[in-house]
Amino acid sequence: MAIEFRFLQLNQVSRVLVKTQTSMSDVTRAGTTKRWSDYTAFGGVVYMVEVPTNVETDMRDQTKQVLESLEKMLVQANSGKDRILMATIYLCDIENDIQVFNEEWESWIPEGTAPARACLEVSRLANKGFKLEIVLTAATK
Repeated sequence: MAIEFRFLQLNQVSRVLVKTQTSMSDVTRAGTTKRWSDYTAFGGVVYMVEVPTNVETDMRDQTKQVLESLEKMLVQANSGKDRILMATIYLCDIENDIQVFNEEWESWIPEGTAPARACLEVSRLANKGFKLEIVLTAATK
């Protein structure tokens, strides 16, 4: 009887796994190029990465550019700043730029909705002029 029961359990698990499988057609992409998408969404979660549009500016301006762009993408993806789950921030000069970044970040994030966050220093980003890059994961509405 025990072997028969395990066999039935395995079959039940297999059926559950089949029921929960989804196709890649459930993935939403926006601004897709050969290398990246502005954002992708799947299963009620949206993923996005942003860099500054103008590299000839200071840290404060680059931070504002990135945050403005992320906010627009969040809205487009049916999410919002209050639904951010995780943020990963890459700074090229954390010692000199973290204070300015935090000032802008704290004025941008709605009170009481701060996500889990990691802030890392990197030696260089894809463009020598980038002072930061932000990766966000957020829940959709």
